Amino acid sequence: MTITLKSAADVAAMRIAGRLTSEVLDMLGAHVKPGVTTEQLDKLAHDHIVHVQNAIPAPLNYAPPGYTPYPKSICTSVNHQVCHGIPNDKPLKNGDIVNIDVTVIKDGWHGDSSRMFVVGEGSIAAKRLCHITYEAMWKGIQKVKPGARLGDIGHAIQTFAENQGYSIVREFCGHGIGQKFHEEPQILHYGRPGTLEELVPGMVFTIEPMINVGRREIKEMGDGWTIVTKDRSLSAQWEHTVVVTDTGYEVLTVSDGTPAVPAFITG
Repeated sequence: MTITLKSAADVAAMRIAGRLTSEVLDMLGAHVKPGVTTEQLDKLAHDHIVHVQNAIPAPLNYAPPGYTPYPKSICTSVNHQVCHGIPNDKPLKNGDIVNIDVTVIKDGWHGDSSRMFVVGEGSIAAKRLCHITYEAMWKGIQKVKPGARLGDIGHAIQTFAENQGYSIVREFCGHGIGQKFHEEPQILHYGRPGTLEELVPGMVFTIEPMINVGRREIKEMGDGWTIVTKDRSLSAQWEHTVVVTDTGYEVLTVSDGTPAVPAFITG
């Protein structure tokens, strides 16, 4: 496995790409309301990234081996959609939950982040899922420091989510990121502590748990991209890009509108 370590200059460039990514999510948040289509959100994001940020939306026409090119500039996964939902002309309804996943390329470097949004008045169950998934991501981030292992991250996320009565999607994971969208290592959101690669300063990767209300099994839809829960239960995901520092971690995908860090981190 070849993991590319990032220099201080590389991290500085990724900090800019990460901030731009987060600012797209800030901007979109005001538009997530009943009656809006994910197609409209995609156009808003595309225009902002291209014309305001002078950057590139990484998902547009992205085609890993075996996939058709992804047709939109962001991913929008609604309710039981787990990830990679393709924006369309179906209006969002009151009570829906939607994950918006944004990846911006600026000066050759990628920033990658996603957030959950509750459309209008969400149910207690839906809001709890979004909240616990956010905390699960941070349980993983909290484990990032030199000398820790990738298995420590997955174990922290898995035990936290399962203790809340949820299940973890295992087929998709976080990933190294830099001048490529997806690099080594893979960041599993389940696992055993003390296993897998050791973290060293300069490693940059995403932590992006996908957590289901029901069972963990998933399936791919006919469009070749959209992943849904097999039992049609709600699914949520949050994502940050982080770098391993000399003393711990830094989250690179932050902006003025980034949701507050959980109390167990700040405390």
